[in-house]
Amino acid sequence: MAAALPSHLFDRMRLARLADGLAVAVAVSLPWSTSATSILVVAWLIALLPTLRLAELGRELTTAAGGLPVLLLLFGIAGMLWADVTWIERWKGLDSFLKLLVIPLLFIQFRRSDRGLWVLGGYLAACTALLLVSAFMSVTAGPWWPSPIYGVPVKNESTQSGEFVTCIFVLLFLAVEYFERRRPPWLIGLLAVVVLGMAADIFYVATGRTALVIGSVLLVLFAAKKLRGRGIVFLFAGAILIGVIGWVSSPYLRNRTIDVWREIQRYETTNERNSSGERIEFWKKSIEFIREAPIIGHGSGSIHALFIKS
Repeated sequence: MAAALPSHLFDRMRLARLADGLAVAVAVSLPWSTSATSILVVAWLIALLPTLRLAELGRELTTAAGGLPVLLLLFGIAGMLWADVTWIERWKGLDSFLKLLVIPLLFIQFRRSDRGLWVLGGYLAACTALLLVSAFMSVTAGPWWPSPIYGVPVKNESTQSGEFVTCIFVLLFLAVEYFERRRPPWLIGLLAVVVLGMAADIFYVATGRTALVIGSVLLVLFAAKKLRGRGIVFLFAGAILIGVIGWVSSPYLRNRTIDVWREIQRYETTNERNSSGERIEFWKKSIEFIREAPIIGHGSGSIHALFIKS
C-alpha cells in the first residue's frame, strides 16, 4: 500500500512515526540523563519539523494552549530591547522562552497521532525503573554505583523526588479512571503499590522540600478535579495517615523538614550561607527587582546582572 502513495507523503508519514518514537525516547530519558534528553530532543525536532504544515501551525496558534507559549516568547524577544546588559546576556535570557515552543509542537504532533499515551507510559516506566534502582541502592548501600548520594542513582534528591511526585499524581488519576471503568482490581492495586513505593522513597530516601510543597498543591487540585464528597474525605484522610506514618518513622524526613527552620534562623542570626537562607534572600531581592520595574521589568537576560549588582 505504501508503494501506491506519493513518495513525499510516504516520507512524511515515516518521519511522523520516527518523531513519535523519539518523543517516547525523550520521555524515557528524562529521569536518567540530561545529556541524552538534549540529544534526543534535537533528533525529535529534526524528524518532526519537516512534517508540519502551515495550516496545522495556524490552527494551533489560535488556541489558548498553543498560542500562549508563542505569545510569551514574543514578550521575551521584546524584553531584549530595554535590557541593560550585553546582547550575549540578552540571548541567554531568551533560552527559557524558546523551550516553550515545544508545547505547541507536541500538541500538533499528538493531535494527529494515537501514540500520545506511549510517551506517558515511557515516562512512568522510566521512573518506576528509577524507583527500583533507588530501592536496591538503599538496601545494599549501593557501593557499586558511582553516584555520591545515598539512594539517588542519577541527578539529585530534589529532581528525583520531583519526578516521583509527578508520577504519583498521574498514577492516582489513572487509578480513579480505572476504578470508574471497572478495570481489574489487580491493576488498580498495582498502581497503588507503585504510588506507595514512590511516596516511601520520598519519605525515606530522597526528600525534596520543594516537591513536598508541590505535592500538597497537586493533592488539592487532584481532589477538586477528580473526586467528590466521600472520595475527597478518603483521599485527604489517606494522605494525612501516610504523612503521619512517614513523619513518625523517618528521622530523615523530619530532619530535612526541620532543617529549613534551623537554616533560616542561622542565616538571620549569624549570616551563615545555607540553602534556606539564600532562598529567602533570593525572594527578597526578586521582590525588590519587581518593585523597581513593575510594568515591563528589567528586560530579558538581566536577572544575573541584577543579582551581581545587588
